[in-house]
Amino acid sequence: MIRQIARTASAFRLSRRFSGVLVLLGLLAALLLPAGAANAHDVVENTSPSAGATVASMPSEVTLTMDNVPAAIGSKVEVKDASGTDWVQDSVTVLDKVVTQKLRAGAPAGGYTVNWRLVSSDGHPIEGTFSFTAIGSGGASAAPDPGTSTAPNSPGTVNSANPAPAPAGGFPWLIVVIAVVALLIIAGLVVVVRRNLANDQG
Repeated sequence: MIRQIARTASAFRLSRRFSGVLVLLGLLAALLLPAGAANAHDVVENTSPSAGATVASMPSEVTLTMDNVPAAIGSKVEVKDASGTDWVQDSVTVLDKVVTQKLRAGAPAGGYTVNWRLVSSDGHPIEGTFSFTAIGSGGASAAPDPGTSTAPNSPGTVNSANPAPAPAGGFPWLIVVIAVVALLIIAGLVVVVRRNLANDQG
C-alpha cells in the first residue's frame, strides 16, 4: 500500500514537471511564430506593364514593385517573345522597392513572357512569371516609350529612372539567434527532466 502511494506521488510529480515543460515550450512557440511571420518572403505588389496588359508599343523597360527592398545581387529578369528570344539589356537594377530591367530596342510586336527570379529581403530566392502584349514594336532608341503610360503601373516606371543598385538584403540573424536560444532551452529542459527522473527512480 505504501509502495502504491509512493508511485502515485512520483507520477504526480512527473506530471507537474512535464506540464511545466509544455508551458515553457508553448511560450517559446509564441515567441517564434511572430518572428517567422515578420520574416516572410517578399511579394510582387504590381508590375509595369501589368500582368495580362496590352500596350500600344513595346516598352523600353519592365519593372516590378515589391513590398520590401530585394537584393540586386543574384536577381534576374527575362523578357522573351513568342520565339523565345530574350530582349533584356544590361543587368537588373533595384531602387527602393522597384526592380527595373531595361530592354533592347527593336523588339517586335506580339506577346511577351516575363520570367523573374529575385533574392528576397530575407535572403531567400523567389520567382514568378507574367505576360503582356505589345501592339507595336519597340523604337530604335532606348528612350521611354509613350505606350507604357497606358499601363496602370506606369508611375513605378517613372520613379525607377536611372536607378542605382541597392545594398543586398541582410542575413536573417534574428532567426538564427532565436533558433539557437530555443535549442539551448530545449536541451536544458531535457537535462532537467532526465535528472529528475533519475532522482525519482533512485
